[in-house]
Amino acid sequence: VVMPRRLRRARTAPLVVIVDISGSMSRYSRMFLHFLHALASGSQAADLRVGAFVFGTRLTNVTRQLKARDPDEAIARVVGHVADWSGGTRIGASLKDFNRLWARRVPLASATVLLVTDGLEHTELDVLSAEAARLARSCRRLVWLNPLLRYERFEPRARGIVALLPHVERMLPVHSVE
Repeated sequence: VVMPRRLRRARTAPLVVIVDISGSMSRYSRMFLHFLHALASGSQAADLRVGAFVFGTRLTNVTRQLKARDPDEAIARVVGHVADWSGGTRIGASLKDFNRLWARRVPLASATVLLVTDGLEHTELDVLSAEAARLARSCRRLVWLNPLLRYERFEPRARGIVALLPHVERMLPVHSVE
């Protein structure tokens, strides 16, 4: 008698998204949160585990708020839950908070982390570099989605961008649906 073997079920790797909602990113962050809502509530949502965080001057977990069925309601819940929408930005401090408070709570070791920011950090560049390095070591893949790549002649000159670049696997544009 030959016993049938169970097939191993392929699991989709978790996705952790950290979105910059500062003033310079406001045009892109709202659009990306709509995309993230569609991704998390789509037909494959049962298989896809998504953790969603936003930051301006402080980090906020918005995974629960994005679970609303209606996308406009979900975004309204996110905006209502966040205290610093379209304010300043502290990328390094926010990554430090993520690493300290959330890195062990989300399935980070097998996750792809999408960091959605323009990288325009002016202070605490050593913190930014150290925390980006720590995040990159903790996750499977760190991908940076940067709207500044829409410019043909973009060059990574800003100090925040230079501090982040060595720690990401890829930097991709996020200025359009394409």
